[in-house]
Amino acid sequence: MQQPSKSRTLEVTVLSAENLRINGNPATKNIYVVVRAESITSHTTATTGDGSGGGFHSWNEKLTVEMAMHAKSITFEVRCKTEIGVRDVGVARIAVSDFFGGLVPDQVLKFFSYGLRDWDGLRNGVINFSVRVVEPAVEEVEAVADSEKMVGATSSSSNNVVLGIPICWNNSTSSNI
Repeated sequence: MQQPSKSRTLEVTVLSAENLRINGNPATKNIYVVVRAESITSHTTATTGDGSGGGFHSWNEKLTVEMAMHAKSITFEVRCKTEIGVRDVGVARIAVSDFFGGLVPDQVLKFFSYGLRDWDGLRNGVINFSVRVVEPAVEEVEAVADSEKMVGATSSSSNNVVLGIPICWNNSTSSNI
C-alpha cells in the first residue's frame, strides 16, 4: 500500500500582469514573478519587458508547485531587477480555498485575476494566472476509490458530471410535494 501523501502537485501558469507601476511610472522591463505555496521553495518565471509594453507583461509560463496539505495560501510576488538590486513591485496572497472544493473538479484548469498590492498596501496592478491539480494527494485518491467501490455495485459506469439542486431542501412549507 502506498504511503499517504502530505502534498499535492499544482500546475500554475503565470499568464500576465498589467498596470504595474514603480514610483508612479509604468514598470517596463526586467519584471518577473515568484510563486510560493507556504514554503521556502519558490518558483520563478523568466524576466520580461523590453521597455515597450508599458505596465503590461506576458509570460504564459507553467510552473509545477508542490503544495503541502496544510498550506492555506499561495503567494505571487512581482519583482523588478534594477541596477541596484531587486525591487518588489506587488504581491498577492491567495487563499487555497479559492482554488479547491467548489463545484468544478480540482483537476479542471481554472483562470484567475487578482489585484496586487505594494508593501505599503496600495493597489499596484493585476496578476493573471491559471491553476489545476496535476496529482491529488494519495489520501484523496483513495477516498474517491473507496466511494466508487460503494456506489459501483449498484450503478453503471459513467464519466458524466451531474449537478443536482434539491427542490424542497429545508423548506417546511413544501411538505405536500
